[in-house]
Amino acid sequence: MIVDANVYWFLEDMFHDESLLEEFLADVPAAYGTKCYLAQTGEKKRIVVEKPAGYPGLDYIEGDYALESILESMDEAGIDKAVMKTPCCQEWMGIAMCSIFNDGMAAYAKKSGGRLIHLAVLPPWGSAAAERELIRCVTALGVHGVQLSAHYGNLYLDDPSFEPLLEKLNELKLTAYIHHTPAPVGCEPIVKYTNLRRTYGRCVDQAIAVSRELFGGVIQRYPNIKFVHSMLGGGFYAFANMFFPAAAGSGRFDPVGSDLRNAFKKSVYFEMSHAQPWGKEQLECAIKALGADHVVFGSSYPVRKEWMQGGPDFINGLEISNEDKALILGENARFLYGID
Repeated sequence: MIVDANVYWFLEDMFHDESLLEEFLADVPAAYGTKCYLAQTGEKKRIVVEKPAGYPGLDYIEGDYALESILESMDEAGIDKAVMKTPCCQEWMGIAMCSIFNDGMAAYAKKSGGRLIHLAVLPPWGSAAAERELIRCVTALGVHGVQLSAHYGNLYLDDPSFEPLLEKLNELKLTAYIHHTPAPVGCEPIVKYTNLRRTYGRCVDQAIAVSRELFGGVIQRYPNIKFVHSMLGGGFYAFANMFFPAAAGSGRFDPVGSDLRNAFKKSVYFEMSHAQPWGKEQLECAIKALGADHVVFGSSYPVRKEWMQGGPDFINGLEISNEDKALILGENARFLYGID
């Protein structure tokens, strides 16, 4: 079975229902530098998100999220099942909009005949309403995990604000997919350069998120949660050994014990977000450093449709074992999200 563990889902009704769009835009934290608006490109409508204002970070294009288009693209790529994610807006959506998105993804999952898997989105602040929505998603909608953001505002997940939610996820033994945001905290040095902001910036955001979850004790305190990070954790494979020194080194570095290493190996996984842009050598290096049992295939469809349609062939072309290819292309996702 081949599973694409990162297919974006957005509410197509948003492009046609003015009241729904108005409700969606009302959640956008404009006072904190995020701008969102409806635009037109040719015959298609686009919802554009600028973060910070003046610098477009992502857009949602009319028609890209139609169920028929998703399933057709999956068929062309030889993808058996896919895990649906929301593209970054989960960072600031309120409870009412999260409920609408959860219902929409559940409807897609049902209509797809089980080929599409959905994750819950909800505000992360541990309110009673958010907990009720989480329980509804688990018991009534059959979610296979929860999608969180690498950070909310200026707060990463090691902040005490998120402890009630993480305690509940730990109790329910749910996988938490940690998605990057359009820009990291403190993005001023790179904000004017689009490729740095949109690619490197997201990698920085992920690497900080993984590191703070580790060194802030989040991974150790919530051992029943599997933490899956997008963008290969921002290239975390390149830094993992340096982050875990075995000895203090003349007093200049704090030694890291086996408890942290073991928690990292047990609980942290890395979804590539798209295979081809990493390149063959870098992806093989990541797999060797992190272990094939902790790397998950995902395409970020529909950002670039060829990343889905050429993704499995790209993975199969890597110089790794067939067993490792099977883990990356499907078995790891099946384990993490309880996919039959």
